[in-house]
Amino acid sequence: MIDFEPSEEQQLIVETVRQFAANEVRPRARECCEARALPDDVLHHAHELGLVANALPEAWGGGGERSAVTGALVCEELARGDLSIALAILSPALIAFPVAAFGSEDQKRSLLPQFTGDRFVPGSLAIAEPRVRWDPFTPTTRARRDGDAYVLSGEKCFVPWLKGGSPVLVIAATDGEVHGFLVPRDADGLRATPERNMGLDALPTVELALDDVRVPASARLGDAAGADIRSLIHRGRVGLAAAAVGVARAAFEVARDYAKERHAFGAPIATKQAIAFLLADLAIEIDGARLLVWEAAWKLDRGEDATREAALASQQAQRVSLDAADGAVQVLGGHGYIRDYLPEMHLRNARGFSTFEALTLI
Repeated sequence: MIDFEPSEEQQLIVETVRQFAANEVRPRARECCEARALPDDVLHHAHELGLVANALPEAWGGGGERSAVTGALVCEELARGDLSIALAILSPALIAFPVAAFGSEDQKRSLLPQFTGDRFVPGSLAIAEPRVRWDPFTPTTRARRDGDAYVLSGEKCFVPWLKGGSPVLVIAATDGEVHGFLVPRDADGLRATPERNMGLDALPTVELALDDVRVPASARLGDAAGADIRSLIHRGRVGLAAAAVGVARAAFEVARDYAKERHAFGAPIATKQAIAFLLADLAIEIDGARLLVWEAAWKLDRGEDATREAALASQQAQRVSLDAADGAVQVLGGHGYIRDYLPEMHLRNARGFSTFEALTLI
């Protein structure tokens, strides 16, 4: 029997995050977008809620309750408030989750306690590359073994770069395999250039240039045992798909509420067939995308191969979020194109999902 009812604990988490997003994230969205800066107080409060720490092992101060389904629910609710702030809040997972899952004991001991401490510490993951038709499963960034060290060369883009975080997890190919490497931000040969993106204005991202960056062999994620990078990519895609559903919901709700309030020719425009059908179609598409996300997350929690499900959820959620954001701009008409209203920001953010890779992990 298929059961789509969240557990009692998940329902409590969703309600808590929903209220947090509505009361603290959404009201700051436009302010942070215009200032191109993140609200430190919101990040700190989110850390106090334990949105990442609760999913880390109890041995390192976490709650020991990691679940992809729960992570997807949290991603959706936060992104419904604002995508940039949501990705910043969840950025610790970019380091903490891979280290918890695959890290050596030394890596866990060195890194995990900072993510369960009393202050917010961001994480950073470098997967995307600035070239046409790049493939996350076959990166062009290379790691060459040199004695007791690795030497990394290549370029990365869309790398979250919040202040106060180190190291950055760089995905690179070596000896016909793909591995992750924990690289200090101040490593010789590592150069970070700030990006100016179409969306995600409040989230600082950089393009990384790695010019023969030398790290010890122990910096490889999992050390000699290595790590399952494919699973990280799948979890990143499902997480971003959940965030895309959140953006789609936010855009749809703005459009729906505006259509109920805006009158034309003596009646709310929501009663006009063109508007009503558009909103109905969007509601159906958003629910369908959410179910794909849940299915992929469910398979991840069962330890099954979720390659197909992660890809389907990612592709569908990308399309639906863009359709919903564009539809909201249409419903609001001229108001949808000006910065006094949220749809233009939703549209710019939604446009990026077809380019993003692993900006969050579940």
